[in-house]
Amino acid sequence: MTGQDELQEAIGENNNLLIVDDDRPFLQRLSRAMESRGFAVETAESVSEGMAKIKINAPDFAVVDMRLNDGNGLDVIEGIRNLKPNCKAIILTGYGNIATAVTAVKMGAIDYLAKPADADDVYTALMRKPLDKADPPENPMSADRVRWEHIQRVYELCDRNVSETARRFKHAS
Repeated sequence: MTGQDELQEAIGENNNLLIVDDDRPFLQRLSRAMESRGFAVETAESVSEGMAKIKINAPDFAVVDMRLNDGNGLDVIEGIRNLKPNCKAIILTGYGNIATAVTAVKMGAIDYLAKPADADDVYTALMRKPLDKADPPENPMSADRVRWEHIQRVYELCDRNVSETARRFKHAS
C-alpha cells in the first residue's frame, strides 16, 4: 500500500474538506497541503461564502477561522452542524482563549487550534479518533493568563456585555 493509499484509507471516501479563512496566502497553502493528503478541498474567504458552500455540499471535514472579515466562524460551524452533524470541524484562531474554545466545542467543533497552525497540526486534529486525547500544552499558563482567561469566560457568559461583566466582578470582590 502506498502512502497516498494509506492516507485515503484513513480519510475514507467521504473526504470533502471546507477551509474558511480570510488570509488568502494561508488559505492557499493549507488547501494545497490538505489536497496532497487526500482531501477534496473547497475554500471560502468569508462567513457568507462558507455558508453558501455548505448549503450546496455540506462537508465531511471543515477548518474554519474564528474571526473573518464579515463575522464569526462559529456561524459556519453551526451551519455545518445543522446540515451534517457528523462533520469533523476544527476552529483556527489567532485570538485564542478558553471561553471561545469552550464555545467552539459546544457548537460542534472537535478541536481548537491556535494560529499559526501548520498542515500537520490540522491533519492530526482532523484524523484524531473521538476518544484520543490531545497532547497537553508545552507551556503552562501564567497567573496573569489564567486571570485573563477567567475575565474572558465571564465576559462570554454575560453575552459580551461589558457592564454586566463589570457588575459581576464588583459583586465578587
